[in-house]
Amino acid sequence: MAEEKEQTASWEDMPLPDDDPELHVGDGAVLTGETEEVAPGTTEERAKDQAVKISPNLLQMLKAAESRWSPQDQDRDGTEVSGTVKLVAEALKTDMQIQLSDQKQKFNKCPTKTGHLSLSRSISQSSTDSYRSVCSESSEDESSPKDKLQKTLKGLSDFCIKNIKQADFGRREIEIAQQEMPALMALRKRAGGEKPLSGAKVVGCTHITAQTAVLIETLCVLGAQCRWAACNIYSTQNAVAAALAEGGTPIFAWRGESENDFWWCIDRCVCADSWQPNMILDDGGDLTHWIYKKYPSLFKRLKGIVEESVTGIYRLYQLSKTGRLCVPAINVNDSVTKQKFDNLYCCKESLLKGLKRTTDVMFGGKQVVVCGYGGVGKGCCASLKAMGAIVYVTEVDPICALQACMDGFRVTTLCEVVKQVDVVITCTGNKSVVRREHLDRMKNGCIVCNMGHSNTEIDLESIRTAELRWEHVRTQVHHVIWPDGKRVVLLAEGRLLNLSCSTVPSFVLSITAATQALALIELFNAPEGRYKHDVYLLPKKMDEYVASLHLSIFDAHLSELTDDQAKYLGIKKQGPFKPTYYR
Repeated sequence: MAEEKEQTASWEDMPLPDDDPELHVGDGAVLTGETEEVAPGTTEERAKDQAVKISPNLLQMLKAAESRWSPQDQDRDGTEVSGTVKLVAEALKTDMQIQLSDQKQKFNKCPTKTGHLSLSRSISQSSTDSYRSVCSESSEDESSPKDKLQKTLKGLSDFCIKNIKQADFGRREIEIAQQEMPALMALRKRAGGEKPLSGAKVVGCTHITAQTAVLIETLCVLGAQCRWAACNIYSTQNAVAAALAEGGTPIFAWRGESENDFWWCIDRCVCADSWQPNMILDDGGDLTHWIYKKYPSLFKRLKGIVEESVTGIYRLYQLSKTGRLCVPAINVNDSVTKQKFDNLYCCKESLLKGLKRTTDVMFGGKQVVVCGYGGVGKGCCASLKAMGAIVYVTEVDPICALQACMDGFRVTTLCEVVKQVDVVITCTGNKSVVRREHLDRMKNGCIVCNMGHSNTEIDLESIRTAELRWEHVRTQVHHVIWPDGKRVVLLAEGRLLNLSCSTVPSFVLSITAATQALALIELFNAPEGRYKHDVYLLPKKMDEYVASLHLSIFDAHLSELTDDQAKYLGIKKQGPFKPTYYR
């Protein structure tokens, strides 16, 4: 649950903005310390016998060694060392030097994305960068995509992305994601012929990853026309965006957008020539907010809104309570499949991935405070506890606080523990959860990050001051340095950690994406009067249908109710099995 929900700003008050390759040193020759007993006979005879066994390459090295050997060299007893033995020893030494020199040259010549790899570069930095395939942008130019005209192979130019030439690589990423997204692939097969979204013009603002690309292309298969922007300036996978653009979907997004770029991309999605959206698929409410404030007449003509984040849902409820929501909306965030799977299980797996890739920290024995114990907070706490961390929880909701206590976590306030913890994680969906007074009291090296949708949970403006120095350490990692030398480690500039610094499991996103697709189909095809201008939960029948689409991958088999059992429970044999209010 979010802290201080009632303090969330009203929409009316919100202004519009003016892989490194692996290093293989080489096998090299194995040298043994074994020596052979010197056979009797003259030096010349022994040399002749040995010469039969010596290869031409070794003979060349023997000659090179002989040129450096001084006749004055003698053993401890004053006896002249055998010439051939001395040559063999020198040759082996020369051979080792040649091999080591070659190996060092190979090591130094090993290519990287940013040029030659310095031997002094830390291994931790290499491992941090190496995980990125579609996410790494180190090899790309820093010019804004707005400054260059790009076209697809078919001559289309209605898009703005980083580099259209990455389309082939992005297509492979999408194909990999499809393997773990059975529900969307099943929807294409079952409903693709019916085209239930024929006539729908969907404008979307979500993370642009391989998984959401599968969703976007599924909507197109179902008959929709789509235009898309990114809801997060750091989570866009540029190669995937290129693949979508090459496939004919207008995409306006690239990794590392500025704030102005972010709103420009949204506006380009909405304001297309001879194209006006009639459906919104939003993640965070920014797209809905933009249309509501800047294009009110267009907002009134929409057929429906589908929102998947807690932040966006708060904003929709604000409009609904004041009577300003003039279009029906479906709250996907509070659907059972979203809460239990995307929020809980996805964050349970992806939190540690993002933290370890950016900081290389070991969590055994570390003290961590998690702000918020909703679905995301529960997943974060479970993974941290499994790693041996000491976990504290902050909450404003007594029900969630009691759940945390029963799960074995100490519920406290941030002020009580902020001086001693090693990591601070926010996941409330609210604003100013971590403020300057908290940051001032943190110990040196404390890691601060956010698992909620918006970067408003950490008060960044309070630390963008003259007395504090920001140091960019590595990708998505900043050290904020206080005058006394204390450093606070800030990840992804307070934005969503798992999608900004790593990736998330495709299978879990398949569940959320399927609910989004079904919600769009429901709103678009609903008869007049079924939905009023309000916010609705996803019907439980759809929740259960989405879950059933994923059971086959586990070879799971459902039991069936008998007629008598169904009558006893007062439900239909095919469901829904839970009431609408069940979460």
